Amino acid sequence: MPNSIAEQKSQLRKECRQLRKALGEAARLKSSHAIGGLIENWPEFQRAQTILTYMPIPTEVDLRPLLESHPQKRWILPRIIPEADHSMIFHPYDPNRLIRHPFGMAEPAPDSPTISAAEIQLSLVPGLAFDRFGWRLGYGGGYFDRFLKDFNGTSLGVVYDELMLENLPRNQFDVAMKWLVTEKGLFKTGGDC
Repeated sequence: MPNSIAEQKSQLRKECRQLRKALGEAARLKSSHAIGGLIENWPEFQRAQTILTYMPIPTEVDLRPLLESHPQKRWILPRIIPEADHSMIFHPYDPNRLIRHPFGMAEPAPDSPTISAAEIQLSLVPGLAFDRFGWRLGYGGGYFDRFLKDFNGTSLGVVYDELMLENLPRNQFDVAMKWLVTEKGLFKTGGDC
């Protein structure tokens, strides 16, 4: 068993990627649809006007149908800046202005208009895995944790139920979600975010 938290997380990332891939495309699509429906009916989502979301990498929960079903919402996407202390810049969602990032996801073009993080009311946060307390296993860059540290809105972790783990290793930089959603339900966590 790996000793350090970093080693534990690295090993878990490998395992979770394999597990997520093994779910199969049909199961992932069905689960993504169910997760989108739960978010759509959630009062926090219905109240929020400015929502941070993400463009999925292969095998990740796909929320794009939610964006298409609710064009009246002000959808925001992050653009990650590795050279700027692993930070994110926020842009309005424009499907015609997306570029492929080296990490594999689509993100806004660098010359897109920017949005202040303070305007975001609800953040839909992807992860490789979560635990029932809202702790997240991300991809190792710390981008969302840096944003969530000062985020005053509502955070919702988005994950397949098979990747809801009992208890994740964490360090002082990790930030817990207030809420989690899987295809089996949407619930408040014991997290401190």
